[in-house]
Amino acid sequence: MIKDLHNSHRKHRNALYGLVIILAILQTTSFVIMSMQVSKLNVKIDAEMERTASELREFTTEIVENYDAIYQENFNQISGAITRQEEDFDQEIKLLKSAQDDFSGIIEDAVKSVVTIRTDRSIGTGFIVHSSGFIVTNYHIIIGKEENVEVVTYNRDSFQAQFIGKDELRDLALLKIPGQYDFLELADSSDLQAGKKVIAIGNPLGLTLTVTEGIISALNRVGPSGLAEYVQTDVSLNPGNSGGPLIDTQGEVVGINNFKIGGAESLGFSLESGVIKERINILANATIIA
Repeated sequence: MIKDLHNSHRKHRNALYGLVIILAILQTTSFVIMSMQVSKLNVKIDAEMERTASELREFTTEIVENYDAIYQENFNQISGAITRQEEDFDQEIKLLKSAQDDFSGIIEDAVKSVVTIRTDRSIGTGFIVHSSGFIVTNYHIIIGKEENVEVVTYNRDSFQAQFIGKDELRDLALLKIPGQYDFLELADSSDLQAGKKVIAIGNPLGLTLTVTEGIISALNRVGPSGLAEYVQTDVSLNPGNSGGPLIDTQGEVVGINNFKIGGAESLGFSLESGVIKERINILANATIIA
């Protein structure tokens, strides 16, 4: 009886040990599985955090770049506006001076684009019409000496000019010198009006950069070409003025001083700006004057 009881206790004890072992195995297995799941979750969390951080960095960089671009654009716009205001202010000052019959500001700028034209037998005037050194003058000044023309600029630099072409009918010649220069704009001929104040710049009788003032007396006068393409003016013109610019109070060229009526006073004629623009573009075989 005692032996049977002892065997029964041993069986229960063994069963209990087995149950404990099974529970331990189950717990260990659960722990391992849970650890693996946690590890995978941590990996996913790290990956998600890295992706989020990367996106945040990209977003931040994009914001900074956009801000820089916007700031630069705004800065450029402000700088451009300030520059335009300064230019407009300078122009207003010049216009105010011209309205008060003070053309000093206009002339100060214009003379920088006026040149002296010389050959071994004549002297005249020309003016720069493009920044790359294209010069317009009267053809009669250089006729027969096209390959031996000296150009003296406002800064007293002297060049052997390149002869580009001529329009004998309208007494026009196009030359070129090397370098970059200030140049005179050609006015819109449709804006010309009789009575408008004008200024002639030239080298009368060899007196360099002489300025005379007058008005447009009439438009569409017929010249030696037989064409009604000339501006009549009462500005004083003398030998040496030929080829020089006739400018308005805004500093734009309204004509090239061409000839005067001998034996009469204040009867000068200039080929109008629209014709000059058309003809020199043809001579240059390209539209160099917009």
